[in-house]
Amino acid sequence: MKKLDIPLLFRELVKQDQDENIVGAGLGHKYMRGKDTGENAVTVLVRKKVPRNELKRGSIISRKIGNLPTDVIEVGDIQLQNDRDDHNDRTKALRPAQPGVSIGHYKVSAGTFGAVVRDRSTGEILILSNNHVLANLTNGTDGRAIKGDPVLQPGLYDGGEKESSTIAYLHRFIPLYRDINRPNCKIAHMFESFLNAGIRYFQPHYRVQILRESEKLNRVDCAVAVPVHPDAINPEILELGLIKGVKEPQIGMKIKKSGRSTGITSSHVIATDVTFKVGISQHEYGIFTDQVLAGPMSMPGDSGSIILTDDNYAVGLLFAGSEQATMLNKIANVLDSLNIIF
Repeated sequence: MKKLDIPLLFRELVKQDQDENIVGAGLGHKYMRGKDTGENAVTVLVRKKVPRNELKRGSIISRKIGNLPTDVIEVGDIQLQNDRDDHNDRTKALRPAQPGVSIGHYKVSAGTFGAVVRDRSTGEILILSNNHVLANLTNGTDGRAIKGDPVLQPGLYDGGEKESSTIAYLHRFIPLYRDINRPNCKIAHMFESFLNAGIRYFQPHYRVQILRESEKLNRVDCAVAVPVHPDAINPEILELGLIKGVKEPQIGMKIKKSGRSTGITSSHVIATDVTFKVGISQHEYGIFTDQVLAGPMSMPGDSGSIILTDDNYAVGLLFAGSEQATMLNKIANVLDSLNIIF
């Protein structure tokens, strides 16, 4: 059977979805009455499950795609997992600091210190977390963050200050691309100016903005920072210990994490090869592909947590979720993109 092109499938599903309810698609197992049948399926992620007779015609998901049955999973609104009003020992200043505690770019509220890693080329010790935790959601050209920016532990929201809490400096990041971008086309800008000149007479407090759909997909949300001194950090993940190595995520695999907001939690892998839309900010979305869907195991502030198997092998980097689901970057993609190892 020809392998499904999940990003293309996702785009087609979203295009046909008249209810704007579909947020992702991937490969998983068919569930019946809450039980895993073990049968391979196309997993379709929706904000809310709706009875078929209440859906508009274009929003009804086929019972089969290709030769695989479909399985619809309700995941709510998936958002990046930073900024939670929570206080515990993980939000305090710790030296040496361990993965699992509060950390963040000096302009970011707070996320989670994911892991201690090493540069593949130089062997330099580095701190791993998300771009949106260590690099302020930058796409590399927007000025939101630059190499050398201070990284605080604890994060700003937890009382961190540049003068006293700087534990590291931003070293490397993978740009984050929005699904909607401003066009560079001169004709589009001229048309926008023309429309705004007309609308000003009727609604002086409003303006029109021309946007174009981005063709760039995100595979990872990750960045590394270089500690002020190697002794400022401890590689043992808080309450979980050292990472033993790397494994490929598998459907049904039991997983766990140590995070700033919810501490130690566990779940299992539901689907792999997922392409989905995630809320980056109030008015922006990003499309992520080749992702892993897990059950609920995180809350805002847990972004950046390393996802481990029961026997402490790394499988993912937590970056987004909802009350019903958690989304992970595949750890192999993270390590390769940043040229790092454990």
